[in-house]
Amino acid sequence: MLAYIARRLLLIIPTLLGILAINFIIIQAAPGGPVEQTIAQLQGLNTSATARFDSSGAGEVSSQSESGSQSRSSRGLDPELVREIEELYGFDKPAHERFWQMLKNYLSFDFGKSLYSDKQVIDLIIEKLPVSISLGLWSTLIMYLVSVPLGIKKAVRDGTPFDVWTSSAIIIGYAIPNFLFAILLIIVFAGGTYLDWFPLRGLTSPNFDQLSLWGKITDYFWHISLPVLASVIGSFATLTMLTKNSFLDEINKQYVLTARAKGLNENQVLYGHVFRNAMLLIIAGMPAALIGIFFTGSMLIEVIFTLDGIGLLGYESVINRDYPVVFGTLFIFTLLGLILKLISDITYTLVDPRIDFESREQ
Repeated sequence: MLAYIARRLLLIIPTLLGILAINFIIIQAAPGGPVEQTIAQLQGLNTSATARFDSSGAGEVSSQSESGSQSRSSRGLDPELVREIEELYGFDKPAHERFWQMLKNYLSFDFGKSLYSDKQVIDLIIEKLPVSISLGLWSTLIMYLVSVPLGIKKAVRDGTPFDVWTSSAIIIGYAIPNFLFAILLIIVFAGGTYLDWFPLRGLTSPNFDQLSLWGKITDYFWHISLPVLASVIGSFATLTMLTKNSFLDEINKQYVLTARAKGLNENQVLYGHVFRNAMLLIIAGMPAALIGIFFTGSMLIEVIFTLDGIGLLGYESVINRDYPVVFGTLFIFTLLGLILKLISDITYTLVDPRIDFESREQ
């Protein structure tokens, strides 16, 4: 097992390198970088991260190359000023040099500074992380606390009216996009049209520091309730049906019939024998669920409920071409995902010692 863990850890290096290289190439090819935006602002043009300009101010922005500098100077800009702007943002060097320099800095977890907020990338991530962790942890916890028991109950009562109507309910929830459900919650419960029971901004109230301990706890859950509910509405179906099918497969096996023949009651059979084997697939899906809910799944929820978290940070950094933040968050999220996947495999062996990853790879 130690040899398998060592190989997986070594495999993280080329995986990270490949992901960073592919994204670096894609982002460099996208128009409207920080140099172009600064030049457009100096020309008095109203531009965004995806805007394009030609020689008259309405065409395509050229890249950060020598020909790009000539194109900018033809629009009446001082070439020296263009070079100063490129040097300010680090675009005075060729792309491959900037990429290798980025990799060297990442070896020491130096992600540089944001191009717009003048803060260290790692400080920005740490500042935004509590919001995403709050959403991710509570969403994952609620999803597993509801889906696993429900899936077991559906397996035990397979084909009954309970199984039918619960399947209908979770499939309807799965079909509703979480952002659409979030808007519906705001309209109904957050002062949109009907009730005004829940707040719409942030994770805490402005007077949070003056509240008692119980008041702080209540205030926190008051703010987090609607975002978490919107995040998990579509997550129950997959995990519930996966749990149900896993238990159904195990319940029909010979060892279950043998356990029943020995006089064990249903709870002893279900939780003493079936549970460990059936939960293997559930454990395998946990890293993907964590990563999805922590980061990718929370962006729209953070935007709709005005929560300043990692999802919103990543979206704004891509729109603004804030390259240090884009690649810093990409590096951390990819590394975290690979480590969680490895932890998932190790958990496999803890749940079922019969699994041997080393022999499987040979």
